[in-house]
Amino acid sequence: MVFREAVKFAVPPLVLGIWAGWAGWTWLAAVLLLLAGFVFYFFRDPRREIPADPAAVVAPADGRVLEVIDEPFEGRPGRKISIFLSILNVHVNRSPVAARIESVEYRPGKFFAAMRPQASTENEQNVIRLETGRGAIVVKQIAGLIARRVLLWKKVGDSLQRGERLGMIRFGSRTELWLPAEARIVVQPGQQVRGGSSVIAEWP
Repeated sequence: MVFREAVKFAVPPLVLGIWAGWAGWTWLAAVLLLLAGFVFYFFRDPRREIPADPAAVVAPADGRVLEVIDEPFEGRPGRKISIFLSILNVHVNRSPVAARIESVEYRPGKFFAAMRPQASTENEQNVIRLETGRGAIVVKQIAGLIARRVLLWKKVGDSLQRGERLGMIRFGSRTELWLPAEARIVVQPGQQVRGGSSVIAEWP
């Protein structure tokens, strides 16, 4: 599956590539057609098998786990899992649990490389608070050096199923998940995860 949004980015280089090929500019045609192909690839949205276990907390994004650290939220002890998405990863964000969107805070900011620690607090981001039967958890969509826009497809008050599509970030980014201390984290830094299907934590 490819998002319709890919069309507005892929069609211009695709059309220009076809025209360049017709005009005999083979090298330019090849570059433009490869660019169009990459854009379609970037906006892919493969189906995922969502775990049925109600205790499972799934990854909110594809990518590599950067860190798992202790970090309080609103005075509550908890842990933060940071995931780095390269330009080759699927960039769809998914809900880690069944929940209701309690609040969304858009924070304008800078565009540090998403692997750098300051990206977590200083980059442009959406802070999404999800209310669950076990209390609040937080998902952050964070723009990176190449990514320049965070997209949220849901609104405050919407109910989400575990693994349901939440939004996406364009072209390289970072996604973070904050969980309360009672959740047991089952991933480690360096591990590759898949949004909606990889179990990264479990409720007790």
